[in-house]
Amino acid sequence: MASTSPLVVDFEEAGSEAEGVSGFMSKFIDVNEARTQLLFSVPMILTNMSYYAVTLVAVMFAGHLGDVELAGATLGNSWGTVTGLSLMTGLSGALETLCGQGYGAKLYRMLGIYLQSSIILTTFASVIVSILWYFSEPVLILLHQDPSVAKMATIYLRFLIPGLFAYAYLQCLVRFLQTQSLVVPLVICSLLPLVFDVGLTYLFVHTLGLGFIGASLASSISLWISVFMLAIYVNYSEKFRYTWEGLSMESFQHVLPSLKLATSSALMICLEYCAFEILVLLAGLMPNSENSTSLVAMCVQTEAIAYMITYGFSAAVSTRVSNEMGAGNIKKAKNAVSVTLKLSFFLALTFLLSLAFGQKIWAKSFTTNAMIIKDFASMTPLLSVSILLDSAQGVLSGVSRGCGWQHLAAWTNLACFYLVGMPVALLFGFKLGFYDKGLWLGLICGLFCQATTLLVITIRSKWTKLDLVAQDEKNRLLV
Repeated sequence: MASTSPLVVDFEEAGSEAEGVSGFMSKFIDVNEARTQLLFSVPMILTNMSYYAVTLVAVMFAGHLGDVELAGATLGNSWGTVTGLSLMTGLSGALETLCGQGYGAKLYRMLGIYLQSSIILTTFASVIVSILWYFSEPVLILLHQDPSVAKMATIYLRFLIPGLFAYAYLQCLVRFLQTQSLVVPLVICSLLPLVFDVGLTYLFVHTLGLGFIGASLASSISLWISVFMLAIYVNYSEKFRYTWEGLSMESFQHVLPSLKLATSSALMICLEYCAFEILVLLAGLMPNSENSTSLVAMCVQTEAIAYMITYGFSAAVSTRVSNEMGAGNIKKAKNAVSVTLKLSFFLALTFLLSLAFGQKIWAKSFTTNAMIIKDFASMTPLLSVSILLDSAQGVLSGVSRGCGWQHLAAWTNLACFYLVGMPVALLFGFKLGFYDKGLWLGLICGLFCQATTLLVITIRSKWTKLDLVAQDEKNRLLV
């Protein structure tokens, strides 16, 4: 009888151990679904970080020109995000429902139509926002900003106006590819322009001597490069032969029907962005306003970076839910939600552990002020709670976009942040004298109410695919 090779035995033992680990994991999470979502989420996280970094590069280069330039670029970037960039992100959110469910229902032709209708809508919105940006100086002064800083912020925004249109089209193209699970090209078409942006910004600011205006102008050009890269890919790739059939006048017929979804989605995003920015403004009213503003701004930036991880999973669950609902697989859609919540919670904990052990290093990347670094350490426990709640609501917001419940999410954000969170922040921060911690406690209350309400909506609402998708199918058959 032949003896068994020790190498074979080792492979068999390793295989049985791997199966054991897989079996153990499968008791807590659907391993196949988790693998699918991780492969989807990581590219979306990289894409989002890359587009976020384009404007961050401009602020960093502007900051090395002087204190007023740094303050102007920071204020301009913040004001531009709240009034424009977040709005474009929200308006394009309608595509997560329309294209996602349309793709799941195999209404492939309609994806291109929805993309064009969204581009028309965001173009109109960009024109209005660009007027606001151009005349931002008196508005910012009215909001009690320093006149010299308000002037610099307005200059920054004026040269970022072309980038606003590019960003609007980018968000539409990202949703178009995202809902078809084509996420790798998004990474390539965001990372390459980012690398190009660093060199271009240096060229404009220092070599060509454009200075402050060169920073935001470089951002605009880099965003347009990304738009052209994605547009060429969509137009010439065989992967879109069914979902992109070229320009069509039919897209104008879908602008108004999709406006309700787009408006609700925009409100949903903007209401939350504004709540964080209001905290920074409120910090400026504290007794030690300079340190308070810096501390709260650091916490907001940390929360934003943590949310980028959540965003990847939010996009994943939105796509999975909309695709499965379009195909009529409600059970699979609900399973995707469960898996995403577990993954998001696990990664949020990982981020928090990194923050807990490296809080001093992280704080020193923002400031050298010993008092602010100390205060940030005391804020870390509260920041940890808000990040966990934000990760949960981010996933549930993705579910809302996939299901077409943006209007419910918008009302939720309005009530939770402005009827609960802000009043509690004012009470704890000013009346009870908790100051910075009081402001953040108010935010935590708002996030808790938001996550809880969205969870109830997710559990209690009836999961049905959008009537608009079914109506579009009828229209196609009639034609």
